[in-house]
Formats: sequence, C-alpha cells, structure tokens
Amino acid sequence: MCRAAKKAGCSLTGDIPMFRYFFLFFVTALFSHLASADVGFRQFTLNNGDDRATDVTLWYPTSDKGKSAQVGENRVFLGTPALNDAQPIAQPHPLLLLSHGYGGNWRNLNWLASGMAQQGYIVAAVDHPGTTTRNKDKLAAQQLWQRPHDLTLLLSHLLKKPELAGPVDPERIAAVGHSLGGWTVIELAGGKFSTDRFLADCKIHQALGGCKLAQVLGIDKPESRAPLAVSQRDGRIKAVVSLDLGLARGFTPESLAQISLPVLVMAAQADSDDVPSRLESGYLFDSLPKNRRHYVSVAEATHFSFMQVCKPGAVALIEAQDPGDGIVCRDGGSLPRQAIHQQLFMTISQFLNQTLRYQPPHGDNHQGSSR
Repeated sequence: MCRAAKKAGCSLTGDIPMFRYFFLFFVTALFSHLASADVGFRQFTLNNGDDRATDVTLWYPTSDKGKSAQVGENRVFLGTPALNDAQPIAQPHPLLLLSHGYGGNWRNLNWLASGMAQQGYIVAAVDHPGTTTRNKDKLAAQQLWQRPHDLTLLLSHLLKKPELAGPVDPERIAAVGHSLGGWTVIELAGGKFSTDRFLADCKIHQALGGCKLAQVLGIDKPESRAPLAVSQRDGRIKAVVSLDLGLARGFTPESLAQISLPVLVMAAQADSDDVPSRLESGYLFDSLPKNRRHYVSVAEATHFSFMQVCKPGAVALIEAQDPGDGIVCRDGGSLPRQAIHQQLFMTISQFLNQTLRYQPPHGDNHQGSSR
C-alpha cells in the first residue's frame, strides 16, 4: 500500500501510547452509552417517475420501547440494533443523507447511521440503481448524474412526509458519501464535473480506480458530457463529508473553489493505487476554499475501513465466493475496524454538530433539536 501524503489537518490517532489507549477507552465507552438510545428503522422504495426506483433506508429517533433487531446483518457483516417501523418523534431533527460507493449499498455506513440517529439525527440512505449491490443495470450505471439527483429527490420527499421519520429541520441538513458516494455529495455541494478533463487526466493516471470505471459509468460516452456538466448543487444542504472519494480529478478547480459550505475531507492513510489520497482527496482539498475545508488523514485505515464491520471468518467466506474481494475486510494496521469507526464517528459528529449548530440532547435524544 502507498502511504498517504501528509496534509494540513490532523491524524486520528496520537503518537503517545498511553494517550492512545485512554482515547480508545473513552470512545468505546461513548459508543457503548450511545448504543442504549432508541433508534427507529424503516425501508421503502421511492419512484422518481422516470423509471428509476430507489430503495431507501431510514434511521431515526424514536420514543418507542421494545426488543430491537440487528438490521443490516448477514453472514459476513455485523448489523446495528434498531426498532423496525417504530413511531418517529414529532419534533424537528437534523437530517443526514448517505451515499454508498460503487457496488455498495445502505449497509456500508450502518455504523455511522446508527450513531448519528442516537444523537438525534434522521439518517437516510439510498441504493443508487446501477451502482449498488443488487442492481447493476448497465444503463442505470451509465447515468452517473442521477446519483446526486437520487438524494435531492429523497430530501424533497422526506420534507413532505414527516410521518416517515419525523419532521426535518430545514436549516440542519448534511450529506456524507464514501468513495463514489463522496463524488456524489461533492456534486450536491456545487462541484461541476468535466468529462473532457477527467478522460484527459486518465491518460496520465491510468491506475486510478475511477479511470478503470470510465466505460462502466458512461463517462466516455459523448452523450454523458452535457448532463454531467450541469450543476447539481442543492442549496438546502448545509455541510458535506467526503470519505476517501474517487473521480475527484474530474471536478473543475473553478467549481470547487466556489463551494460555499463547509466540507470535511477524510482520506485513508493506508491508501492504494486505485484511490491514492494525494490524487483524489488531496486534489479535492487543495481546490476548496481555505475557510471552508477540513482535512483528516485516517490513521491505519484503508479505503474499505469506512465500510461496516466484518465478522470473524468473513474473509474466507468472501474469498470462497469472490476471490480477491476479501480485501474489503482488511484494514491498514493494528487497530480493529470498530476502533477506527469510533474515531471516525467522533470526528464526523463533531464536524456536523458544529457546522449545523446542533447540540445533541444530553442523556436523552427524544427532546428534539436545540439552537
């Protein structure tokens, strides 16, 4: 693995062993406390009227009591506890939109969704048609510009339907995306994509994972040039978080320099030739306005460390079915993925709470937002 270039910002682990162990104990205790909060869980399908139905997953605060189920769990990955179809709280809450990476799904960021719901957020994830685990339709995948549109449609739907997860505070809306999802949320922030720029850059950086997907995603098709160049900025979104994004080099520097909302850029320190932080997250960070950008190099994390936690024996199960894919369960150092997630959660939640001016209720997340 290539090591990430050091950027302005911070690493997620300290250099003093005693501090490190104390910090891990602290965040583990925090997560254990948060896990006792009540989280509702609901799924439905949203049809945008354009033959593009998206599967939606919601996590939200609830005052219902009962036996929780492990949602998103399977033979390979751990789930998170939630109350299925619980009654949402009828008070405004901040909203967090989630976008998965290429070939991923709503389960990939379940650890973040559950934690933010425990802090009082409504969290909504979509499975983007064509680029999700159970829908790899070639035509849908080649309509890359539809990905940010999926989230704007979902946002509008949730604002109109408070009965689904509770009322959304329109002044506290954010989006987080991993990998291709990171590209998706930067589109919502105002980044404009140039296919000509991207394809020219791929002649120089042929090893980039995004370049290998250019044909699959339809970026090399002349008919994709115009729709991908259109701005998909959604002014309702007040902050975004990019988790080890790809395709960054297709964004025009001019459009990135004009982004006016706060952006947290997080990159895997144990990066790869497919998604090198210097060329992807580093390019994004360097192009953003200095007073709007924040950068974190995630110590001991690989590109896949942002995904859900693997069960013991998961690598063998994955390799038996899809040789080579066991890499999704491998991290970049001695820290277990749970510890990486705990530190990620601390950083992301602090960034969102500060930028959205939201104070999570103390000890009970059922009291609604407080200004």
